[in-house]
Amino acid sequence: MSYVVLSTCCAGSITFHTGGQTGSLVTVEIIILAMVAAFLGLRLYSVLGKRTGHEQEPLTRGMDTPVTKRPTAMERPQLDDKPAALTPGTSTVFDIAAEPGIRQMLAADRSFDVARFREGAKAAYGMILEAFWSGDREQLRSLCDEEVYESFAESIDQRTARGETLENRLVRIDESRIIDAEYDAPMARITVRFDSDIAAVVRGPDGELVAGSLTDAVETHDVWTFQRDLRSNDPNWILVETDQA
Repeated sequence: MSYVVLSTCCAGSITFHTGGQTGSLVTVEIIILAMVAAFLGLRLYSVLGKRTGHEQEPLTRGMDTPVTKRPTAMERPQLDDKPAALTPGTSTVFDIAAEPGIRQMLAADRSFDVARFREGAKAAYGMILEAFWSGDREQLRSLCDEEVYESFAESIDQRTARGETLENRLVRIDESRIIDAEYDAPMARITVRFDSDIAAVVRGPDGELVAGSLTDAVETHDVWTFQRDLRSNDPNWILVETDQA
């Protein structure tokens, strides 16, 4: 009579002992282990073969995507803890001599935008000229520092004393370009050159033509310097110096 005993070996394998058939013990054990291995393999495949949605993407994904270009000076820089990347000598907004100062301003004021400043400077240029020609002292005082304002006001007083009026007109601004920039914390100073065409007419006390013509515009080259405290909540830049190129 044969019998079967199920026992656990010290090595952890499961072995069948059949009475009277000791020669087949090894064969039976191999078969059982093969069955267990196949069962575990199927279980592993059923688990590892499924995607859960949290798998890490292959490292090669996106390697064929073109590298995003660095922002040029005309683009709004997306700043981090470092100054925005600038391409030396290629900007249409500023000269290379102004680059170090602009970099310092970008690092000190995350909201500073070079192209936007230039557009604002062009607008201020026209507003200040119009205010000076018309004798609008209040407007000049809001856009200039005390020294520049006094210079404009003195010229207005002299013109008024002579009984003269101006009928000037800014025809166009051919070019505006930042030629210098300095940052001495917290003060920022930017110098802009304006190449423009201005039609100028001076009339005397009785409205007679003293000089100039509205039909013949004169090429004008002005160099103006604007200043702002970068710590201030006031975003406006003030004209602090005027010169001619």
